[in-house]
Amino acid sequence: MKILITGAGGFVGQLLAEYLLNDNHTVVLADIFEPPIPAAASNKQNAIPIKADLYESPSAVLSKDLDAMYVFHGIMSAGSEENLELGYRVNLQSTINFLDAIRATLPGVRFIYASSTAIFGQPLPEVPSEETVPTPQGSYGTQKAMIEYIVNDYNRRGYINAFTLRFPTISVRPGKPTQAASSWMSGIIREPLQGKESVLPCDGDFKAWLCSPKTLIRNLKHALTLDGNSLPPHIRQVLLPGITSTVKDMLDALRAVGGEDAVKLVKREKPSPEIKAMLDSWPTTFDISKALSLGFVADQNFKGAVEDFAESLKKQ
Repeated sequence: MKILITGAGGFVGQLLAEYLLNDNHTVVLADIFEPPIPAAASNKQNAIPIKADLYESPSAVLSKDLDAMYVFHGIMSAGSEENLELGYRVNLQSTINFLDAIRATLPGVRFIYASSTAIFGQPLPEVPSEETVPTPQGSYGTQKAMIEYIVNDYNRRGYINAFTLRFPTISVRPGKPTQAASSWMSGIIREPLQGKESVLPCDGDFKAWLCSPKTLIRNLKHALTLDGNSLPPHIRQVLLPGITSTVKDMLDALRAVGGEDAVKLVKREKPSPEIKAMLDSWPTTFDISKALSLGFVADQNFKGAVEDFAESLKKQ
């Protein structure tokens, strides 16, 4: 298959591109800068990096021979809250421009959109599901919810063959901290396992909805195989499986893998009122029966994600 990834310079885009190239797909990597070809990928000759601004030139990344696309580009939660104009330009307006370019160039292409559980805000039922009405309490979640409705409409009209995947927080992410309000959920593992201090802005009983990178990639690849009729034409959202972990669970996993010295590198700090309100508004568990019925999978526990990251450090 020939597959496009937007936002391909980011962590998820790079990791997915690596796996798709290893599976011998042709992968178009698009971003606002020319994205690198993943160093660990085989079949690098099948990678096509493209520098493009999807707001200004959405057609620059499209060709009629594309079989599918993953839409990952965006300004993350804290970044969208800090810069209203930039968040709406990148997360909303550029995606609308991109959808219209698709409609004109290759209608019916498989369109896998990365949404987020940030579309939910309080008040919420005890266990939200796809039937729960989004009430976002941040600009990022608002922008994602707006695109979800547009994706549903374009799918209903036959312009795209869409699957909207609502991501849990992905942990443990390698690399540098991001602009996500949830960035610390990786940082309190990633930095201490490399001998560095990390900031923890929440108490031990704070709960989060998490998914490991390995499981996320498995589920993203599964989305390529789903029957287009497996969801109603006007309801294309799926809550990807996650697990609920408390901060105590995360630190216990860090202790089990990295020892007490690693835990001592985690420093507690109060978050800003804006970030605290955003974190407290996010749900901590979901009804994932729909995703499981479609063949998506869940992690067993958070410790596995920590062990995966520690193993990746050894390989480096």
